[in-house]
Amino acid sequence: MPFVRIDTLGTDPGRLDALGRAVHEAMVETIGIPPDDRFQVLTGHDGVNGTLRHGAYLGVRRDDGIVYVAITMRAGRTPHQKRALYRRIAELAHAYAGTEPRNVFVTVTENASIDWSLGHGVSQYEPGE
Repeated sequence: MPFVRIDTLGTDPGRLDALGRAVHEAMVETIGIPPDDRFQVLTGHDGVNGTLRHGAYLGVRRDDGIVYVAITMRAGRTPHQKRALYRRIAELAHAYAGTEPRNVFVTVTENASIDWSLGHGVSQYEPGE
């Protein structure tokens, strides 16, 4: 049950939707999440009331087309699966939203089953006593 946050600069609802679809499809294809497991926060920043900062760290020349993708999920995926996920997100973000792959910045944060409550104040993955 990944939770995804996507932040972009100067975008429209159509591009946000395309980016959300790209990330979701990449996760279904590469790390095996169920197709109906889609929990996302999609945010477009206007550059005035909210903005994004970026640089050329590690020689990647990013620009204002930057897309930050933060994925929180339970631990257990292999390095191979994660590399495939990053690659597929960049491919689909380019195909669906026209985002240059160099502008796709992805982070994955892993946690344990007990760290999730999907509603009703219950830890569905580890209900406990």
